[in-house]
Amino acid sequence: MADADLVTIRRALISVSDKTGLVDLGRFLAGQGVEILSTGGSAKALAAAGVPVTEVADHTGFPEIMDGRVKTLHPTIHGGLLARRDLAEHMQAMEANGIAPIDLLVVNLYPFEATIAKGADFDEAIENIDIGGPAMIRAAAKNHGFVSVVVDAADYQPLIDEMTANKGAVTLALRKKLAATAYARTGAYDAAISTWFAGQLGDAFPRRIALGGELKQVLRYGENPHQQAAFYTGGAPRLGVATATQIQGKELSFNNLNDTDAAFELVSEFDGPAVAIIKHANPCGVAEGDSIADAYARAFRCDPVSAFGGIIAVNRTLDAATAEQISAIFSEVVIAPDADEGAKAVLAAKKNLRLLLTGGMADPAVPGVTLRSLAGGYLLQSRDNGRISASDLKVVTKRQPTEAEIADLLFAFRVCKHVKSNAIIYAKDGATVGIGAGQMSRVDSSRIAARKSLDAAQAAGETEAWTKGSVVASDAFFPFADGLMAAVEAGATAIIQPGGSMRDAEVIAAADQAGLAMVFTGMRHFRH
Repeated sequence: MADADLVTIRRALISVSDKTGLVDLGRFLAGQGVEILSTGGSAKALAAAGVPVTEVADHTGFPEIMDGRVKTLHPTIHGGLLARRDLAEHMQAMEANGIAPIDLLVVNLYPFEATIAKGADFDEAIENIDIGGPAMIRAAAKNHGFVSVVVDAADYQPLIDEMTANKGAVTLALRKKLAATAYARTGAYDAAISTWFAGQLGDAFPRRIALGGELKQVLRYGENPHQQAAFYTGGAPRLGVATATQIQGKELSFNNLNDTDAAFELVSEFDGPAVAIIKHANPCGVAEGDSIADAYARAFRCDPVSAFGGIIAVNRTLDAATAEQISAIFSEVVIAPDADEGAKAVLAAKKNLRLLLTGGMADPAVPGVTLRSLAGGYLLQSRDNGRISASDLKVVTKRQPTEAEIADLLFAFRVCKHVKSNAIIYAKDGATVGIGAGQMSRVDSSRIAARKSLDAAQAAGETEAWTKGSVVASDAFFPFADGLMAAVEAGATAIIQPGGSMRDAEVIAAADQAGLAMVFTGMRHFRH
């Protein structure tokens, strides 16, 4: 294809669902002497603003039919978009069939994503699948050697700037960039439709999957400075980092975003006032309390050393009392559903601290999917939204747990779901008192958690580890009794674990001998 560097815009077709910036663009094009073709609401909006416009139906000589489903699907339109100006036979075909070239296409699509996000029924969703728009976009993008295609209002100004600088013409470099953006948009649009349709059919793992997302932020770097990274939003809407408004603080990093997501998902598990402090995607302290301030103090107490430079998530409106506690040490991010003016004023003194407000809490019970990349592929699974209640517990020891122990066991097991395997959680009175994460051996996790508990206690001026008299949760079964005995050595009085080991009888016998209460959940919470 003999692409021309500069192509003058003489005729444009505009058909947009989102009319942001439409009138200003139309007025600019008209001022450049561009003939404007348009449809439906776009044509009415332009005409109402005094912009000369020709209805597509008048241009094609064919009326809109089938409730507007067929209006731009016409050879006059697609021939005008697809014709190569450097091929004599294309130009002859245009002349023979009365087809005028279209140099600029401005289209954004029916709001399918917004329609399904608001919970529209099947029929309404289907009616919001755009057909003519994607067809025109793909045609114009294919013929970018001669046609400019704009699918986003954010690109109106770059188009205007180029045409102003080049006496009404657009460079090949911009046309290529616009074409790439156009194909990405139709790809993401089709991904949204195919994902939604598979969900409607109950097909969790369709033969093919398409992924779509929208760039929210180009990041300074990835996990390490030599890696490039960006944050994209996409998939089913979910309150959290993707919906949050940043109130203050410097730009979020890749690691900040990952850790903040982990923190918010964890704290969303709890109904009462709760706080989670996260470091490197693992909690270093989690607690419920009578208030957010109380919960923060108890979560921080678990591991004040690791909490330095951590991520803090709360599940209530952040108040000034809690903000005062938070501001006593350095923290990277605070995420909350909301914050009162007092809290904002307190944290404003911490210029580098990021404060994110989500507008609500994530629902831990809502189904969803998680995606992880592998070399050459992806791992797709349903979100771990499993929850255990007291009625699900099976007591397997001679000693029954007390009501207080049951409450702590359920709390600890809920935290366990958000700790990297092998995970061991010691808890007492609705707060973590020791966390062991990410070890190759469950025994090591038990011992690390107990050691950190002792360190925290001694730092607070006490001599005995806070794991004494606690309960302990394990994300998976104890394959041997040694893991359980490590918990006994730490002073735990009750244990919650999935069960299901070939050596369950051996582990139960060890628990009985130690006088422990132990319950099985039948549900595992590996997190790798």
